[in-house]
Amino acid sequence: MKKNAIPKDYANNVIYDLQKAFWDERGRGARFRTTTVGREYFLEKCLSLIQSAELDHIIQTINEVLKDENIAEAASYSMEDRLLRVQVEGCIHLQVEEKLIAHGVEPFTCVPANLFALAIEEKLDRPVELAEVKLEDEACNILLVLFDERPSLK
Repeated sequence: MKKNAIPKDYANNVIYDLQKAFWDERGRGARFRTTTVGREYFLEKCLSLIQSAELDHIIQTINEVLKDENIAEAASYSMEDRLLRVQVEGCIHLQVEEKLIAHGVEPFTCVPANLFALAIEEKLDRPVELAEVKLEDEACNILLVLFDERPSLK
């Protein structure tokens, strides 16, 4: 391990403790307070790489960042009407979600999901809501709801 590297178990345990404390304080309302977790990372690592306002390009760019930064092994998606379903495999934060579930807390935030949402909001000017995070077969299945483009006052 690099001298300045943070051990993954340490980081995930801290993330778990913070999420669990927030859940204990706010319950389901915690979901609506964590939508911007990862914003600084998005601004530093992702935004400049997104060269198109096409949804496929946006998602593919975030997927590449997740892989290149060793955050996740892969992400795939499907779009149906306003529903964007993303499956994230090999995420370094999977153990956080597993611990939450083991302690009776449904997963309510996901940094990779937030990166996808932040990118869509920034490039398409469409509000996005994280509706669901489910674990299945060592992967996170994320449901994002994309709303209509914000009206312009021009």
